[in-house]
Amino acid sequence: MEYMQAPATSSQGNILCCTCGIPIPPNPANMCVSCLRTTVDISEGIPKQVNLHFCKQCERYLQPPASWVQCALESRELLALCLKKLKGNMTKVRLIDAGFLWTEPHSKRIKLKVTIQKEVMNGAILQQVFVVEFVIQGQMCDDCHRVEAKDFWNSVVQVRQKTSHKKTFYYLEQLILKHKLHQNALNIKEIHEGIDFYYATKQHAQKMVDFLQCTVPCRSKTSQRLISHDIHSNTFNYKSTYSIEIVPVCKDNVVCLSPRLAQSLGNMGQVCVCARVTSTIHLIDPNTLQIAEVDGGTYWRNPFNSLVSPRQLEEFIVMDTDVIRNQKLRAGAGIRSNKHTLAEVWVQKTSEMDTAQQYHCRTHLGHLLNIGDLVQGCERCLSSTLVAILYIVLLSSCFRQYQDFLEDLEEDEALRKNVNIFRDASKIPVESDTDDEGAPRISLMEMLEDLSLADATGGEGADMLTE
Repeated sequence: MEYMQAPATSSQGNILCCTCGIPIPPNPANMCVSCLRTTVDISEGIPKQVNLHFCKQCERYLQPPASWVQCALESRELLALCLKKLKGNMTKVRLIDAGFLWTEPHSKRIKLKVTIQKEVMNGAILQQVFVVEFVIQGQMCDDCHRVEAKDFWNSVVQVRQKTSHKKTFYYLEQLILKHKLHQNALNIKEIHEGIDFYYATKQHAQKMVDFLQCTVPCRSKTSQRLISHDIHSNTFNYKSTYSIEIVPVCKDNVVCLSPRLAQSLGNMGQVCVCARVTSTIHLIDPNTLQIAEVDGGTYWRNPFNSLVSPRQLEEFIVMDTDVIRNQKLRAGAGIRSNKHTLAEVWVQKTSEMDTAQQYHCRTHLGHLLNIGDLVQGCERCLSSTLVAILYIVLLSSCFRQYQDFLEDLEEDEALRKNVNIFRDASKIPVESDTDDEGAPRISLMEMLEDLSLADATGGEGADMLTE
């Protein structure tokens, strides 16, 4: 404790302390600091030991009256929480400073050094420094209570896609991790054809539904089941279920539109290729380069599926290409793509290299294909289109599906903007004379250097898809 003395504007003599009689500079209390300290305690009424409730399961602190917050040790959030515990007893003093004193992390003690000021006798201002000890006591939060009671969820979001691969869910996983939507989920469970997200509140589930509807073309249904009913207070306890179905169309799928839908999209061809899937389905006509977008509502009114599955695709080798330039094409009323090039291609199956059988088709990937490239396609679709994927490795395992997703990220810059990509310092890129100049690559500028994968996922592995 010390006395805050205003600077003197003129020279003046000393006075005697009214209690002990020693000479002191004049002050409003006419007392020395020692006597004033023994007479007045401005920290009176402020508790020096306070209980702080902590849930071991979720590692959150109780913020009265009923909310739980996550705070790291010696963080700004924990400091604000501790000061709120003292706020009711510090109405008559002014808080000047507060900071943590080091304690053993396993001691279940948090010490806070607090500096306060208060006006006392005859306008004298006293400043005092003292230590408040917060004792951490264990208390299970309501959410963890529900988990232990096997009744932990209030709402569930069931995401489904009727496809033979998981490329869409790999993409959603990265989006969810980037926007930290997994933090509100009590549990994430993978099942056949999808993932279930369990939430403690209906608001968190609705937030996930809104996010999915803005991210991928889908449709949703809501249902609820009555769990209990209190007739005295007229309160009802429901469990809500949100069913989300994602359109079963992915990038590079060959689809066949209905005549009505093709006409509404500007009279484009019925056989199209899915160039990209974001919040809408991006289609391109490989015969005319006409492009169009189909949102979720339009798709479910006029549904269409992929003509072939990835397992039906065969490997072909490009024998000859001829770019079509300045040729009048049959095109509808829609716009044409400037990122693609129309070309006529002759291909041959790699399994029939000993024969002279070749196939002729028209493709929108004339800017990518060269003689000798390996592509994938289906014989019954070659008369109208060609699905081209460079650097083919014919595998059908789940690992291959994840590799396909990584290749899509490398090829699509717009897709990479929604995903956090981290730089691995242990892997130094090596330049080689044999590298293809046109091969898709991710620049170092797009990678995050100061963060690690553990920081983005919240510590331990946060993968939602496990095999």
